[in-house]
Amino acid sequence: MTAVTPVTLRRQVELTIDGQAVTAGEGATILEACRAAGIEVPTLCYLETLAPVNVCRVCVVEVEGSRALVPSCSRPVAAAMVVHTASERVRTSRRMVLELLASSVDLSTAGRDVHRWIEEHGARPERHGPAAPPAERDHAHAGHHEPPEAGLAATVAQAVKRDNDQYVRDYAKCILCYKCVEACGEEAQNTFAIAVAGRGFDARISTELDVALPDSACVYCGNCIGVCPTGALMFVSEHDLRARGEWDESRQEVTRTVCPYCGVGCNLDLHVQDNRIVKVTSPLDHDVTSGNLCVKGRFGFEFAQGGS
Repeated sequence: MTAVTPVTLRRQVELTIDGQAVTAGEGATILEACRAAGIEVPTLCYLETLAPVNVCRVCVVEVEGSRALVPSCSRPVAAAMVVHTASERVRTSRRMVLELLASSVDLSTAGRDVHRWIEEHGARPERHGPAAPPAERDHAHAGHHEPPEAGLAATVAQAVKRDNDQYVRDYAKCILCYKCVEACGEEAQNTFAIAVAGRGFDARISTELDVALPDSACVYCGNCIGVCPTGALMFVSEHDLRARGEWDESRQEVTRTVCPYCGVGCNLDLHVQDNRIVKVTSPLDHDVTSGNLCVKGRFGFEFAQGGS
């Protein structure tokens, strides 16, 4: 006898978003309801394959009757809820968040949407002053803060970490979205090689005891790279091409294939420029990988181009 999989029907909830009547399944988030209705809500720390952590605060919306703005990525919809995604209160909050991020973090390799949101919300990071010089963030201790220099915008700038042949860590571009920590932890890999160290402005992503990546628990799956929204984690191949001014996505083709290393059936998206594979990703909606890969699938492409 063939086993029958039970189907759970979700009650539908009616709410109003930006004056538009919207119906969503019970338990859906405001963000999911917005996207289903074609309403854009900016997000940085959210990814559909990870549990929401509510840290970037870019996706906040106004819910009538709520004292504070709420994160749309985690707040579930409710019957008769009235949501405003672009009120003056919301836009002011987003402008402040985007402005502070852009004044302290190098967003040069963040997605195009990030720069569009900065422009659309009228964020002016330059008003905080020129960037302060880099600090020894890895040696910072909680509670021991150096006073900021007057007239300078504090930044997270630090030297690029390149201690392996697979990927580089440029934490001057890190917005502490926690995606890499979640992907390395219980959401995907369960390796727990990295976590957030420090507090306040000294908070940063670090290995245990700040050891070099080869000495850590890292298994080089690269799933942290796959979820990074700003390029703080990047393939060595992409990093080097960018450094030489040769990275050009307009000249790249993406070919989907199946990983040849085992029988699991992971899908690979090969990003090819000038007939060379420059990086490998995996589709988030693939029912095998959900965007995740192992070290062979993510980095084992050199054999296809002679190991050079």
